[in-house]
Amino acid sequence: MAASDAPEVWLRGPLPAYAPLLMPVAHALVQAREDVERVARDATTAELWQRPGSAASAGYHLQHLAGSLDRLLTYARGESLTDAQRAALAQEGVAGAPASALVPAVLAQIDRALDQLRVTPPGSLGEARAVGRARLPSTVLGLLFHAGEHTSRHVGQLITTLMVVRGPVDP
Repeated sequence: MAASDAPEVWLRGPLPAYAPLLMPVAHALVQAREDVERVARDATTAELWQRPGSAASAGYHLQHLAGSLDRLLTYARGESLTDAQRAALAQEGVAGAPASALVPAVLAQIDRALDQLRVTPPGSLGEARAVGRARLPSTVLGLLFHAGEHTSRHVGQLITTLMVVRGPVDP
């Protein structure tokens, strides 16, 4: 069965090696990975950087998917952002990169997120974590859950933007 013919990831059953409490996050990230690869891998550079109605471009959503996932996972590990992460954040939305660069970067970041989920001890999920320079309060579970839902939100925006720019895309 092709991925586009298969049920959504969450309806395919448990993914091996993930704690049950983290399964919804793993499902969301695997679904995002499949969707990004399917809808964006063949996008032209012009399609990626159009801003229909002044909305964010599909290219921005790809950059932001990778960058925000990296940042959220950093906070979940209890670490602070590096200078390189801050510099990457400042570059989100800078037009020009092709799908051949953006899509593999997103897929690799999702794979790193899945690797981190796989080794996250369930006993750590309630541990406090600070987010951002303001050190806003969260937990490991809060950050991981947000990583999954935030990624899903931007994948939806990516799909919609590409549909507006180039017509229907296989959702």
